[in-house]
Amino acid sequence: MTIRVLLADDESLLRMAFTMIIETQPDMVVAGEAANGAEAVRLARHLRPDVVLMDVRMPGTDGIEATRHIVRDSPPTRVLILTTFDLDEYAFAGLKAGASGFLLKNSQPEELLGAIRSVAAGDAVVSPRITRRLLEKFSPQLLNGGGLGDDERLRRLTAREREVLVQVARGLSNTEVATALHLAEATVKTHLGRILAKLELRDRVQAVVFAYESGLVRPV
Repeated sequence: MTIRVLLADDESLLRMAFTMIIETQPDMVVAGEAANGAEAVRLARHLRPDVVLMDVRMPGTDGIEATRHIVRDSPPTRVLILTTFDLDEYAFAGLKAGASGFLLKNSQPEELLGAIRSVAAGDAVVSPRITRRLLEKFSPQLLNGGGLGDDERLRRLTAREREVLVQVARGLSNTEVATALHLAEATVKTHLGRILAKLELRDRVQAVVFAYESGLVRPV
């Protein structure tokens, strides 16, 4: 399968550089380019790319708002946020808007290509280590006044699934969750898949955000 990528960045030289990298791959093609968020939304709707590489800081409609529109209106297109600074507030906002991960603009080509492939396959490009750092920096923003576990969607989960979600929300990897709960890693993966399905979430990043916003887990 050829992965169709839409580039959204107001810097033409950066779009050119990404194009050169992507077009060297036999399983990828640049489907289009956008210089601002509004154009990215329009092209995503028209071209239906598999992945959008989305800059956050663009004139007019920024990458966050564009991400929100694309995730809502153009499924199953996935968004990979491009950011200049590690863990800045824009990257976090992009994840809350529905992006499947974020990537630094100065990442190595192999990292860029690997991230595109992972997102296209339905995975989130945010490692458990990065998840922990996101929570350390942005956990106050995750709380919107919810009570302890008062989101009705939590009732869809079994007691074990809640336990798994709590551990994932604390930034543990699947292996670490398995050790903490005395489960097989494959069992943890199965539970996580069921959690995402029941809560109607796209990936573990959204599961982490949900756990905090619902009040199931609170910052230490």
